[in-house]
Amino acid sequence: MNHRRWRLPPSPPPGFLKELGQPPLVNQLLYNRGLTDAAKAKAFLDIGPGLQHDPFLLVDMEKAAARIRQALVSQETIVVYGDFDADGVCGTAILVEGLGRLGGKVLSYFPHRVQEGYGLNNDSIDKLQARGASLIITVDCGITNNTEVAYAQSRGLDVIITDHHNVMSGLPPALATVNPKRPGSPYPFDQLAGVGVAFKLLQAVSQSLGREEDLDEMLDLVAMGTVADKVPLLDENRYLVHRGLEVLRQTRRPGLRAMMEVARLDAKYLDADAIAWTMAPRLNAPGRLDHAMTSYRLVLATSSEEANLLAQQLEERNSERQRLTEEFLTRAKAELSAAALAQPFLMIGGEDYPSGIAGLIAGRLAEEFYRPSVVYELREATASGSARSIPEFDIISALSECRDLLQRFGGHPGAAGFALPRENLEPLRQRLLEMAQRQLAGIDLRPHLSIDAVIPLSGIGGKTYRVVDRFAPFGHENPMPVFLSRRVGVVDHYPIGNASQHLRLRLRDGGISWKGVGFDLGGLDSEIAPEIDIVYNLVIDRWNGEESLALNILDFAPST
Repeated sequence: MNHRRWRLPPSPPPGFLKELGQPPLVNQLLYNRGLTDAAKAKAFLDIGPGLQHDPFLLVDMEKAAARIRQALVSQETIVVYGDFDADGVCGTAILVEGLGRLGGKVLSYFPHRVQEGYGLNNDSIDKLQARGASLIITVDCGITNNTEVAYAQSRGLDVIITDHHNVMSGLPPALATVNPKRPGSPYPFDQLAGVGVAFKLLQAVSQSLGREEDLDEMLDLVAMGTVADKVPLLDENRYLVHRGLEVLRQTRRPGLRAMMEVARLDAKYLDADAIAWTMAPRLNAPGRLDHAMTSYRLVLATSSEEANLLAQQLEERNSERQRLTEEFLTRAKAELSAAALAQPFLMIGGEDYPSGIAGLIAGRLAEEFYRPSVVYELREATASGSARSIPEFDIISALSECRDLLQRFGGHPGAAGFALPRENLEPLRQRLLEMAQRQLAGIDLRPHLSIDAVIPLSGIGGKTYRVVDRFAPFGHENPMPVFLSRRVGVVDHYPIGNASQHLRLRLRDGGISWKGVGFDLGGLDSEIAPEIDIVYNLVIDRWNGEESLALNILDFAPST
């Protein structure tokens, strides 16, 4: 890993949020996160149920709930049609379980990533109708399936869309389309994950039937899907994940308990990072390499025997996913020429690039080279790609400008997917490159670290950590606070890890000694000076039953 740019924070204006009576560090962290309204800042710090919004403020929610109530009463077969990622799996499980408890006849369906692709397709619609379905509810997909929804309606099937992706080309002709990103939506928060939208639908149906007393126990799955999909952990998402983690630490789901055991997670200390880096990748692995049904069955497993078997299968699939990701990432970097890496947009792929890990490779390229990146898989007549981007380049808007070249596309400003005829791949590359050259001209395309506060290391302690902890759970748009301390003395330093990829440091300031680890900084060991400036997170180190404060070193530079 190379050094990154450091961005120092602007100070809050005089008198900022003085009515809240918070310490200066709390005010600085609130200001850095754009929480400048006193009421919103207070709600953020309190993390109470008041952060939840009325589900009926979502457009078409009344219509969707009424149609589902009708299906429950008349015992129609309802199919919940989910995306194959962790967000879609968790959202599907919530609706199948929740509507089942309300007396519904509910089936689940996940398309095969390679054989069927993302979202609805006509063949699956025919299969589901043959199984007696009269109502399809999508989860985390469907907003771009205008043609397929029209086909389903023509066959006499009703479709309710629940999705959170951008509305790209008009709404599909569904009975109801529940999406907080609908233009003109009165819903106060438009950043729910797919699982969050599914949960709001279940809330609405349950409320209208007077049966919402047991919904809290489903928040473990809401937390899992929300963190996995990297939506902002602000506003309603903040409450859903905070409360969901409390439920998850004591979850009654044998599958989740078995997955934690196999992954060696201590449920007592489970946080959003454990979901993001350990649990979500395992839930995602089957959908990337084979079929999401394995993850779905694990989430809803009722016996420890089944749960243990499925948890082991997920572990094996995740190991295979890791191996393939490293193999194809190494290959992609080797195939990108020096001239290509000098451009502000990267695009690489081939016939044997697995589509299930294309997004992971694109994400790693975007992170390492700080450029919007596309990784594609070539088939006989078509190609499919996954894109990951940087904050300065909205990839879904860019793809929208290329819609004449694409068969389908969808996603968010930072992550998107698409399919197109093979002959359109090179014209797409050229157009995206030209857009990136225009929009990113003059921007320093190096990864950066946004620093929250500059604090002497001697002034850091338990009080500082208690401030940090008030901002958890951490995630997208609410990262763990990052501090800068200058002129820190280095007592000792040495590389650690199998390939010496990490860096262990012992530091001293003002007579206080600190332990620190720089993950992936082992290659920079030779640059350590007697005094360094460090950028870091303040974390709890748990070892042999004891807890102590430690530093997660993100970057350093010799002091000047």
